[in-house]
Amino acid sequence: MLVRRLHQVHSAMFQEECAAFGVTPVQYSLLSLVQAAPGMDQRSAAAGLRLDRFTTADVIRRLQAAGFLRVAAGPDRRTRLLALTAAGEAVMAAMQRPAARAHARLVAPLPEAEQAVLLRLLRQLVDAHEAEGAAAPKVR
Repeated sequence: MLVRRLHQVHSAMFQEECAAFGVTPVQYSLLSLVQAAPGMDQRSAAAGLRLDRFTTADVIRRLQAAGFLRVAAGPDRRTRLLALTAAGEAVMAAMQRPAARAHARLVAPLPEAEQAVLLRLLRQLVDAHEAEGAAAPKVR
């Protein structure tokens, strides 16, 4: 329950800091993934976000409608390739400071040494679960 509650707190802080951009935390995560790997396919994006394909398709549709994401046909008709538009690149650049403020606010109650320990432990947990291949949830 604590991890879920911390996620809720962080999401609220992110929304406060980044409200002017109209980008949700999940949308920001998708934009970050695509920015790091332009041309990634939708399936890889879903896996990277640990979301099912329907939720990912909805996030992509919303980002496309906002003008932040471009979707192109892949080598076969089922593959969709993702890239940021110029507006997507601009919004990501503009969101860097506010997003960083949200992250800093989250850990601010801890002394600096404990912040480093927390981040190291969180990275260790994420890495361990990614190494064991934690799959995206399936929609039934």
